[in-house]
Amino acid sequence: MKKIRNNNNQLAYFEGWLSIIVNTLLFILKYWAGIVTGSVAIIADAWHTLSDSVTSIIVIVGVKASNKPPDKDHPFGHGRAEIIGSIIIGVLLSVVAFDFTIESIDRLKGGEGTQFGTLALVVTILSILLKESMAQYAFWAARETNSKSLKADGWHHRSDALSSVVVLIGIFLSPYFWWMDGVMGIIIALLLFYGTYEILKDAISTLLGQDADEELIEEINKLAVQYYAGDLNTHHFHLHHYGNHQELTFHINLDGKMSLDESHEIASRIEKEIKEKLDITATIHMEPKG
Repeated sequence: MKKIRNNNNQLAYFEGWLSIIVNTLLFILKYWAGIVTGSVAIIADAWHTLSDSVTSIIVIVGVKASNKPPDKDHPFGHGRAEIIGSIIIGVLLSVVAFDFTIESIDRLKGGEGTQFGTLALVVTILSILLKESMAQYAFWAARETNSKSLKADGWHHRSDALSSVVVLIGIFLSPYFWWMDGVMGIIIALLLFYGTYEILKDAISTLLGQDADEELIEEINKLAVQYYAGDLNTHHFHLHHYGNHQELTFHINLDGKMSLDESHEIASRIEKEIKEKLDITATIHMEPKG
């Protein structure tokens, strides 16, 4: 299990550093293209790309913090630092989206149009290809590691790729509509707000605590029947995530005529089996049937 966690950490670190390098290079290219063309949408898209580097730094710091061992003040470890990192990413996205909206509205009020050239076209297509590739890698790494912040980083890459698609469409339509640049900026902001919603919803739900899903409950029931032939009537499941560490509590029903020693032995064996097979620390509350 330790080997798996080390591999997960390596995936997260690699994704984080790769993202920082690629995003910094793309920011330079986009900002240059935005200055040359005078496009608020391309400049806003450049800052969006640079903000991806910030979120990747949060991924690296979050993974490092989540692997600190438990201590006196944090008996469940520091795994939720990664979830907090996801919330910070979401807040950053919302701030960037708000700035894009204000700047785009100002551009529309001023009646300013933009003339795009070959440079803007090439940089935008390159951005789409690179950012979607980064998103696919981040989503894959998130599935492999069950990392909330990696998934959030993937959404940030995806939103950047989509915003560049909007810019690309605008480049082709700009000769016919002077207001295209300002409208593109607003559309990019809306995409960012949606990404923010997805990230914050997932992270906050995890912090609040979640019920175990049906698949996990079924797995636990299969493990439990090895130590008790009757119906345990497992219920009151509560699952708490702490990064790589998970805590599960639930209730079982046992024969009320059993001695305390017998009941404790059954519960302890089930807890041990859950830890060994599912890598979840379980605490079982025993109740007499009826």
